[in-house]
Amino acid sequence: MSRPRASGERRLDSFDRAILRILQRDNKTPQREIAGAVNLSAAAVQRRIAAMEAAGIIERNIAIVDTRALGMTITAIVEVHLTDERPPTVDGAKALFLAAPEVQQCYYVTGGISFVLVIVAGDMIEYEAISRRLFADNDAVASFRSLIALNRVKTGAEIRIA
Repeated sequence: MSRPRASGERRLDSFDRAILRILQRDNKTPQREIAGAVNLSAAAVQRRIAAMEAAGIIERNIAIVDTRALGMTITAIVEVHLTDERPPTVDGAKALFLAAPEVQQCYYVTGGISFVLVIVAGDMIEYEAISRRLFADNDAVASFRSLIALNRVKTGAEIRIA
C-alpha cells in the first residue's frame, strides 16, 4: 500500500491556489463553476483537484456542523499538562485524545503546555464526566485547565492562500 505524498512534494501554481480558495469556502462548488472562475476547463479542474488530493494537499472533505443543532451547547478549550514529555506518555495521550469523539481538535504544543484540545459536550454534567475520564482520572495528566466558550465567533478551516 503506497502512502500519499507529502504536500510539500507538489508545487502549487496560481490555478491550484485559486481552486483551493474556492473549495475552502464551499467544497461542493460544481467543477464547471470553478472552471469558469479560474479560466480552466472543468476537466483540468477535476485533474488538479485529484492531483492535490493524491498529494495530500487536500486532506479530506468535511461538513462543519452547527454543534447547537445537535444539542452540544458546551465548547471547552482545554490546556493539558502531562506529567512528562517522554514519547510513551505523549503517544498514549495522543491515542486517548484521538479516540475520544468529544475531542474536536487536538494540538500537541510547545510553551509549557502539552496539549490544547477543543471539546464539545451537551451540558456541564456531560463535560464533567468527559474531563474526569480524559484528565482527572488519567495518571499521565499533571493538570488541566478548561476555558468554556461563551460565544462561537468564528469556526471553519479556511486558510489564507496567497
